[in-house]
Amino acid sequence: MAGLPPRLDGNRMNDTAHKRALALHHEMEPLYGQPKTWFGFLGATNHTVIGIRFMVTAIAFFFIGGVLAMLIRAQLAGPDTQFLDAANYAQVFTMHGTVMMFLFAIPLIEGFALYMLPKVLGARDLAFPRLSAFGYWCYLAGGLILLAALVLGIAPDSGWFMYTPLSSKPFSSGINSDIWLVGITVVEVSAVCAAIEFMATVLKVRAGGMALSKMPLLAWYLWITAAMMLVGFPPLILGSILLEAERAFGLPFFDSARGGDPLLWQHLFWLFGHPEVYIIFLPAAGVISTILPVFAGRPIVGYRWIVAALIAQAFLSFGLWVHHMFTTGIPHLSLAFFSAASLLVVVPTAIQIFAWLTTLLKGRPKMTLPMLWIYGFFFVFVSGGLTGVMVAVVPFDWQVHDTHFVVAHLHYVLVGGFVFPVMAGIYYWGPQLSGRRTDQGLGRLAFWLVFIGFNLTFLVMHWTGLLGMPRRVFTYETGLGWDWPNLVSSFGGFVMAIGFAMTLVDILVQWRFAPHTPHNPWKADTLEWAMPTPAPTYNFASLPKVGSRHPLHDDPDLSARLAGGTGYLPGALGGRRATMAVDSVTGAPEHVIILPGPTLIPFWTALALVGAAICFLAGFYWGAGLLGLAVIGCGCWWLWRSGDTADPDSVDCREGTRLPPHHAHPQAPGWWGMVFTLVFDATLFISLLFGYLFLWVIAPGWPPPAFIDAAPGLAIATLAALAMAGLAPLAAHRSNLRGDAARSARWLVVSASANALACIAFAATLAFLTPPAASHAYAACIWALALYAILHNGLAAIGSAFVLARGRAGFVSARRSLDPRNLAAFSGYSALVGAVTVAAIHLGPVLGTG
Repeated sequence: MAGLPPRLDGNRMNDTAHKRALALHHEMEPLYGQPKTWFGFLGATNHTVIGIRFMVTAIAFFFIGGVLAMLIRAQLAGPDTQFLDAANYAQVFTMHGTVMMFLFAIPLIEGFALYMLPKVLGARDLAFPRLSAFGYWCYLAGGLILLAALVLGIAPDSGWFMYTPLSSKPFSSGINSDIWLVGITVVEVSAVCAAIEFMATVLKVRAGGMALSKMPLLAWYLWITAAMMLVGFPPLILGSILLEAERAFGLPFFDSARGGDPLLWQHLFWLFGHPEVYIIFLPAAGVISTILPVFAGRPIVGYRWIVAALIAQAFLSFGLWVHHMFTTGIPHLSLAFFSAASLLVVVPTAIQIFAWLTTLLKGRPKMTLPMLWIYGFFFVFVSGGLTGVMVAVVPFDWQVHDTHFVVAHLHYVLVGGFVFPVMAGIYYWGPQLSGRRTDQGLGRLAFWLVFIGFNLTFLVMHWTGLLGMPRRVFTYETGLGWDWPNLVSSFGGFVMAIGFAMTLVDILVQWRFAPHTPHNPWKADTLEWAMPTPAPTYNFASLPKVGSRHPLHDDPDLSARLAGGTGYLPGALGGRRATMAVDSVTGAPEHVIILPGPTLIPFWTALALVGAAICFLAGFYWGAGLLGLAVIGCGCWWLWRSGDTADPDSVDCREGTRLPPHHAHPQAPGWWGMVFTLVFDATLFISLLFGYLFLWVIAPGWPPPAFIDAAPGLAIATLAALAMAGLAPLAAHRSNLRGDAARSARWLVVSASANALACIAFAATLAFLTPPAASHAYAACIWALALYAILHNGLAAIGSAFVLARGRAGFVSARRSLDPRNLAAFSGYSALVGAVTVAAIHLGPVLGTG
C-alpha cells in the first residue's frame, strides 16, 4: 500500500511501535485519501492530490509549448520558408509565450507549493483546501479555452504581451484577442487563490515551535513569491478587464483618438510582467537553497542574508517595469532612474549566488543527478544575468530592443533560472511521489542533450539579434547574414527537445521500474523527509515539534516517533481532518484547524465562473451576468457550510497542550484570508487609480470635452451612506463580542441598507451625471471607478444579510466571531475606496477646470 509506514531505517521502530504506526495509518488513510468515485475525483481537496494535478497539467502544457517552439524553429530554420504563413505563425508564437508563461511556469510553481508546503512546514494540509481545489479547476478551464482556440484556428495572435493598439478591435477584429483576455483572466484567478493560500499557510500552518527564524528557506521563498503574486497580478487582471471592456463595449481606455493611450496597457502589463520574472525565479532559487546544502554536506551559508536578499529582491522587482519600455519615448530622467534600478536588482541575486557558491566551497559536494542540473543552472542563469545587465543600459537596449538578442536573454533567464532547478527538484523529490530511485538510467544523457541543445539555440540567437534580426518576424530574405545562425538555432532547438523527451521517458521508467528507495535517501534534514516514502495522504500520523532549522539532524528518530503517534494531534480527530495552527512569529501552538473533506462546492463555483467567462466571450452578456450571480450564490453556499453551531470545547493535542478549534479563535486562517484578499483588492484599486491619473496627465485629448455635472448634494449623500456602511458592521461586531446578539442584528440591517443606498447613489451618478462611457477615456474611467464601488458595496450588502442569517442559524457567537469580524474589515475597505472614488469623480471637474 502506498505510504504504508515502514520500519524506518530497519531498526528504529520495534514491533509495538510498528503496530501502532500501522494502526494509525489505517485510521487516517481512509479519512485523507480520495474516494474512488466520480465524486472523489471532482471533490478532492487534499493538498497532495491537488498539487500533483497542478504539476502534471503544467508539465503537459510545457510539452505543448515545446511543440509550438519547434514549429517556430522549423519556420525560421532557413530564409523564405513556407512551413507556416504569417497568420498561423502569429498564433503559434503568441500561444508559445502564453503557454510557457501563464500555463506552465506559474501553475507549476502553484502545484509545487501546494504539494510541498505542508510537508516542509510539518502540517497535514494547507490553510484553505477548498480554495486550492477551486483554483485548479479555474486553471484547467482557462488553459482548455486557450487550447481549444488553437485547435480551431482562432488562437490569440497579437503576442503573449497583447500590446495595444495591435490587440485592439480595429487591428484584431476577430475573437482571437478576446480569447486571450478572458482565458488568461480565468487562469489568473487561480494564481490569486494560490497566493492567498500560501501566505496564510506559511504564517499560520506550521509545526509547533517553528518560529519564522527556524523556517526552511524554501518556505521563505514561497511566501515571498506568494506576496509578489498577490501584488503583481492585479495590474494585469485590471488591464485585461479594461481591454476587454474596450473591445466589447467601445470604452476607449487605450484609444488615443478618444483620450486613451496605448502606453497605459504597457504600464499595466509590465507592472505585472517584470515582477513575474522574479515570481518564476524565486521558487526555483528556493529549490536550490534546499537541495544544494544536502549534497554539499553542510548547512546553507548566510541564512539571514539570503532571507534579507530575497525580500529586497521582491521590493526592487516592482520598480523595474519601465525596464521594458526604454524605447517608448519616456523622459530621460525616468530612463536614468529605471536603468539604475535595473542594475541595483543584481545585488540581492548576487548575494544568493555567492551564498550557494560558499556553501559548495565549505562543503564536500557530491556529483548527483540533481546537482548536475544545478551546475547547469549556474552556467545558464549567470550568463542570462550578464546579458540582463547589458540590456539595463539604455543605449545598448535601444540597439537590441525587439531583436532576437532580447529573446535569447529572456530564455537564458527563464529556462536557466526556472527549468533547470525544476528538473533538479523533480529528481530530488521524486522518491516522495514514487518511493523509487530517480537518479539512475538516462538522466545524465538527457541533461547533456538539453544543456548543449539549449546553448546551441539561444547562445547563437544573441548573434542573430546583434545582426539585427527582429522578433516576431515569420520569414526573412537570404543574404542578411541570418541564414546560418538560424539554422544552428533550429538544430539546437530540436536537440533540446529530444533531451526533454528523453527526460520524460527516463522519469516515467524510473518511477515505474526502478528499485524502491530507502527512507530519506539523500540524508536530508527537513521535515518532508520525516514521512514514509512515498508520502501518505495525511503526511504525518502525528505533528512534529520543532526546535531548530535542522529537525532530522537534531533527532534522527523523529520519523519513527511521528509515525508511531508521538507528537501533536496523533491520529484522526473524531473522524475529521485536522492540523495545527501556530503563532505567526514564535511558532507557539495556537489553535486546531478543522479541515474540510471532499466536496463539490469548489468544482461548481469554478464551473459557474468559467460559464460566465464563456458567455461573455460569446457576447451573451445576460447569461454572463446570471452566472456571475451564481458564483456569488456558490460562495455563500461555500461559506455557509463552514463553522459550528455551538461553542466548541478545547482539543487535547497531546504534548501537554489543549487548543481551541479555529472557529473559536480570533487569528483563524479565515481572518488572514480576508486580510490578504483585501491586499489584492487594494492593489487592483490602486492600479485603477494609476490608470485614471496616467491618462489625465499623459494621454492626448485631455481635458475631456465634458466633465460630470456638479452635484455636491449627491456627493455628500454618497459619503454619508458610505460612512454608515463602514461603521455599522464594526458596531455589529463589537455588539456580538459583548454577547448582545439582538443589537448586532440591528446593526447588520443598518449595514445592508447603507451599502444598498451607496450602490444607488453611485448608480445615480452614472445614470444622470456622467457622459456616455464610450465618448471619452475620462467617462470610461468614471464608469470603471463607480462600477468598482458598486460591486464592493453590493457585496458588503449581501455579506451583511449573510452574516445576519448565519447568526440566526447559530453559527455566530461571542466566541465564534469570525463572520462579523471579516464583514467589518471588508465593509470598512469598501467604504474607504468608495470615498476615494467619490473624491476622484467629483473633484475631477474642479481640478480639471481650475
